[in-house]
Amino acid sequence: MTSESSSGDEASDPKPNPITKPPEGQLSALALSDTDGQENGVVYETPRGNEIKNEEEAALTNSAPPGPAEAEESSEGGGGGGSGGGIVWARTNSEVEVDGPESPSSSGYAGGRGSSSASSDGSGIDEIAEVRNHGVVDGVLEAQTPWVPGKRHVDEDDASISWRKRKKHFFILSNSGKPIYSRHGDEHKLAGFSATLQAIISFVENGEDRVKVVRAGKHQVVFLVKGPIYLVCISCTEEPYESLRMQLELIYGQLLVILTKSVNRCFEKNPKFDMTPLLGGTDIVFSSLIHSFSWNPATFLHAYTCLPLAYATRQAAGAILQDVADSGVLFAILMCRHKVISLVGAQKASLYPDDMLLLSNFVMASESFRTSESFSPICLPRYNPMAFLYAYVHYFDADTYLMLLTTSSEAFYHLKDCRIRIEMVLLKSSVLSEIQRSMLDGGMRVEELPLDPLPRSGSFSPHLGHHTLPTDSPDRFREPYDGVGGPAGLWHFVYRSIFLDQYVSSEFSAPISSPRQQKRLYRAYQKLYSSMHERGIGPHKTQFRRDENYVLLCWVTQDFELYAAFDPLADKALAIKTCNRVCQWVKDVENEIFLLGASPFSW
Repeated sequence: MTSESSSGDEASDPKPNPITKPPEGQLSALALSDTDGQENGVVYETPRGNEIKNEEEAALTNSAPPGPAEAEESSEGGGGGGSGGGIVWARTNSEVEVDGPESPSSSGYAGGRGSSSASSDGSGIDEIAEVRNHGVVDGVLEAQTPWVPGKRHVDEDDASISWRKRKKHFFILSNSGKPIYSRHGDEHKLAGFSATLQAIISFVENGEDRVKVVRAGKHQVVFLVKGPIYLVCISCTEEPYESLRMQLELIYGQLLVILTKSVNRCFEKNPKFDMTPLLGGTDIVFSSLIHSFSWNPATFLHAYTCLPLAYATRQAAGAILQDVADSGVLFAILMCRHKVISLVGAQKASLYPDDMLLLSNFVMASESFRTSESFSPICLPRYNPMAFLYAYVHYFDADTYLMLLTTSSEAFYHLKDCRIRIEMVLLKSSVLSEIQRSMLDGGMRVEELPLDPLPRSGSFSPHLGHHTLPTDSPDRFREPYDGVGGPAGLWHFVYRSIFLDQYVSSEFSAPISSPRQQKRLYRAYQKLYSSMHERGIGPHKTQFRRDENYVLLCWVTQDFELYAAFDPLADKALAIKTCNRVCQWVKDVENEIFLLGASPFSW
């Protein structure tokens, strides 16, 4: 087995203009070319799924397939058959790694038990293993139980074998050790376990340090301290530490959406303050957010995606929202599920992508918003974590909803009048019917990747992927490809515009049509993103990685980031050529897939 590896730094340029067209000469100049020993990229060719970080630190590790989906995580063991472990403490200017025991056994958590290859010990593990043998694709279960929102496994505690075997736990607790939220099990039954987590954090803090992560076998225990609130993730899903920490940040942000940061004052007055009653009925909100960690690229790209629409349709929606914003509304957002149709904001008001993610999750997860028009206090953590805004929410149909945000708690009737005006315009201009049609048509498909860049004189039909070209244009749009997916074995791609803070993701093609395969690809993108932006050795410009599941290619410029997945037998030169064509294709249809009129969001 051979591997090539080289790295280079990405220049830290200011945000460029929106999606500068990448002409053919520019694409080649950015060094995404089929050359050996690239000076500005990282190349991985690891047929057995091994990962190599750089030339100085090359370590062969066996790559295990990701675990079952979050809805089925009880079906696999908690990993951790390996030996050795460690505790990483973060100092002001350094990181110290100390060898430690394999698992935090004092807490009762079976960190080294229940690996997928473990034999039965009379606890029923054999039965679980037997179920896993049916419907397995590349070591991963093909069938998946549909995800059900809300609290699960409430009868479990840290003494339950099934609880210990969950592949991913999230906990919120106070600095006094009181449990606030647990993804699995009953918080009250986990009081002892929460106290153990609090003791670990306090022990390190007493030494004037802060604990970041504890590694025990295949497990990572990631800690995030936010004043009097502690957040902990215990995972053996092989996700990078940076990704798990960001997930904890988002969970904390979701907590602030509900309560604001002012809750810290309650802990200042009473260190033993019980915050659980304030979060009554919000389990479904947290579980929905945690579920999105396994399918929504916005959770690690820090960008939002738009519903594909004709430019004129999106402009019609944006025009009426702008009129409303001028009448005293802070933000007006029209969305279809998690995708933005249009949004406008008051002058000098910035709405950040992470806030949009948390706000849309809060609205979609709460059934009360669907049944009637609602007026609710909410907090946008990136906008102002200390104060509430007030959100008027109204669903036009099962998927499309309007959010109007204001600073006034007395603005309900004004916002209701604004909604009536908006609804009349949307119906008159057929925007709502176009939204439904776009939902049925879907987005960009790799099978429709044009053979050559589209002429700029070509016009677009109202639906994505169907173009009306000049009469002198070639009548062939796609080159023949013997196999599934798109040209050169392209299976999927994600394109992020850095200036717009927006991304577009292609529809899943046949090779990755099942939820299990889609989740595995998502995790692969997650690792690729983390390695491209790893502090100390990144950011890189290009990365080529091959294993038994995919060929993954990442390309980062000052204008965009592209993540693409190909057939594992794809040719490297053709894959690079195809990525150039994808970038050109995105530029050609940018009016349909991006909200170009939105103000750039400063970070």
